[in-house]
Amino acid sequence: MNLEVDVSRRLGAFTLEARFTTDSGLTALFGPSGAGKTSLVNIIAGLLRPDRGKITVQQKVLVDTERDVFIPKHRRRVGYIFQEPRLFPHLTVRQNLLYGRWFTPARGRREQLDHIVELLGIGGLLDRGPALLSGGEKQRVAIGRALLASPHLLLMDEPLASLDEARKSEILPYIERLRDESRVPIVYVSHSVSEVMRLASTMVLLADGKVTATGTVSEIMGLQDPE
Repeated sequence: MNLEVDVSRRLGAFTLEARFTTDSGLTALFGPSGAGKTSLVNIIAGLLRPDRGKITVQQKVLVDTERDVFIPKHRRRVGYIFQEPRLFPHLTVRQNLLYGRWFTPARGRREQLDHIVELLGIGGLLDRGPALLSGGEKQRVAIGRALLASPHLLLMDEPLASLDEARKSEILPYIERLRDESRVPIVYVSHSVSEVMRLASTMVLLADGKVTATGTVSEIMGLQDPE
């Protein structure tokens, strides 16, 4: 398994209890607002400590409370794409992209700039500043920056939530290509049925802080396999 999660965390009156395993491809964390999706990805990223549990990515233990193991976020090799692109406004697209490589030792750098630029279709944007980019272009650059850090796992927390329908339609094919061509497993947070049905290889259903089901989209949604 590429990702194994078994954690719990109390957040005020809310308790998150999540356990699932997933392989490569795109795993969607799906559920209504307040289900615990963002809290869960923050725990995986190292932004929150679980009260109890263990997280393993590609056989590397990131958290194990029984053994007092907690790898800090900057050493986890986990890329995080937020709802907002969070690009550096004073840097060009090229400089924003290359910023991600600084956090990875040279021997651990798998991804090359040319490959990521081609994968995301941003070759014509390299010399522009973020202020001259559309919302969809900014998000593609943010994805590229995360990939150039050569992460072992990519977290995407509702990356299309701030985009209008035209910009969503623009970026969805690139996320599909990333899912199909990248070697990096992806955890994708969404409460959009259409996004999940289009993108997800595996689906983890969350409700009230609990994982209620894990499986393929067709299994979770009760759809029939067309074959």
